[in-house]
Parts: sequence; C-alpha cells; structure tokens
Amino acid sequence: MIAGIAGLGAFWWLTIPKVIPATALPPWKPDPANGLLVFNAAGCSSCHAVPGQRDRTRLGGGLAIPSPFGTFYVPNISPDPVDGIGRWTEADFVSAVTQGSSPARTHYFPAFPYTSYQHARLEDIRDLFAWLKTLEPVPGKARDHEVAFPFNIRRNLGIWKLLFMDGKPFTPEPARSVQWNRGAYLVNALGHCAECHSPRNVLGGIIASQRFAGGPNPEGEGWVPNITQKGLGDWSEKDIAYFLETGQMPDGDTAGGSMARVIRNTSQLSADDRAAMAAYLKSLPAVEGPRPPARTKQ
Repeated sequence: MIAGIAGLGAFWWLTIPKVIPATALPPWKPDPANGLLVFNAAGCSSCHAVPGQRDRTRLGGGLAIPSPFGTFYVPNISPDPVDGIGRWTEADFVSAVTQGSSPARTHYFPAFPYTSYQHARLEDIRDLFAWLKTLEPVPGKARDHEVAFPFNIRRNLGIWKLLFMDGKPFTPEPARSVQWNRGAYLVNALGHCAECHSPRNVLGGIIASQRFAGGPNPEGEGWVPNITQKGLGDWSEKDIAYFLETGQMPDGDTAGGSMARVIRNTSQLSADDRAAMAAYLKSLPAVEGPRPPARTKQ
C-alpha cells in the first residue's frame, strides 16, 4: 500500500501541467505585424480556420483530424469571449503554445504541435497573441474529441511530455549562416514540418533518428514524403522555395491534401524566408525512412 501510494504520488507530481506564470513574462511591446508573420509561418489557419470557407482569419475551428488514437476536433482560437480565447491572458496563451497546457490546467493532446512550438521565441508567441486579438470573434465551439480509453486520460500526457518534449528553446548554430539559422527556426519551430514528415512510434512520438524521413500520413490516408536529401536530392534550393510559394513541384505536379493548406500559408511569407527554409531543408543529410506500401496495379 505504501509503495502504491508513493507511486500514485509520483505520477501525480510528474504529470502536473506546466504553465508560464505572468510574472515570468518580461515587459514587452507587442508587434502585431510580426504576429501576422508568425501566424503564417506557424500555419495556424491550416487547422483553426473554419472548414469550407476562404477567409483564413475566421478561426472558429471545427476541422476533424483523424489519427490512430481517435479523432481530434480543432478548437476555436478567435477572440470570442465564450467559445474562443477572448478571455485568455497572455500567460495562458504562452502556456498553451509552448507547454501544451490549458488555462484550466489540463494537458492538450499533441495533435496540437506544441512539441515544435516549444522551441519558438517567446517574443514571437506574444506577438502572435497580440495579432490574434485584432481579429473578429467567431462564435461556436468545436465538438469534443473522440478518443477512446486509455488515450482519453489527459493526465497521462504528462508522462508523454516527459518522453517527447525537451523544453529547449531554439539555439542558432554559430558555424552556420544567418539564412540557414532562420530556415532552421522556421522549419523546426514555427513551421513544425517534422510533425507530419517524420515517422512515429507506438506512443505517437516522433522517431528522432528518422526525423523528416517521411512515413504514414498521421491523418490516416496516403504517405507523407521524405524531405531529407533522400527524398529531395534532385530538388534545388530554388525548386524548394518555388514549391513553398506555389505548391508546384519540379516535375509539374502540384501539392494536394493537407499540404495544399500549408502552401496557402508559406505563400504569404517573404521570399527571403522561403529561401531560408529551402537552404535549411537542402542541407539535411539523406535519411532512410519507412518504405511506402507498394502500389497495387489497376
């Protein structure tokens, strides 16, 4: 009994959702213009925009994201005070984005890519919050997630975070160029490219040794390509940058599915930022990823 109580106590302690207190936020003058840049780089509209309409700033949520663990429904992040984040404090927002913790002190499911956003600069997250507050409120609350036991027990995510979150901010590599470091930041932190372009283990964590090496689509249909030099070896930096602007591949094909939504965001970035992302991606060494299933002959 003593061991059991001690074990439960340790579990409870280790799984307490981490939050950023308001006192930890230094004085800051928000820059909404940079917030818009962060919004596009982070792809917020790809998931949070209301499905079926063209306005990327109507962030009422509702998109269904299927996964091996169940179906997640993207929440409303408009400034609506009832259904959105209109009553959130800046500390609430920073805690949600970088720690995956809600204002109610519960864990968010990692369908929200906070494992990548944890590396974002605090100033960028604060600017994003300032920009979001300038948008029109959108009423309506997304439906509840459809996640079966035991994955629906949010407290368990505290252990998951210990396994798959390092809490380290992005640190530039001094030996690399300013452009390369900018690309590394956009790809790994805000752009969260590895969240889809990497295979995952049975717990849903990215397999670090095969980061960016492609794998089964987390949403259940199709295959996400390898974006290391194993998959993009024939692409030039200009090819990659042009793809991020237009969605057009060197062979004339175009991006489809969820990648088409991503292109709607990266096309809004500056040419310099797309070139930086291309420079970083082109520098990734070739990594062998999972083999896609053989196509059946029609």
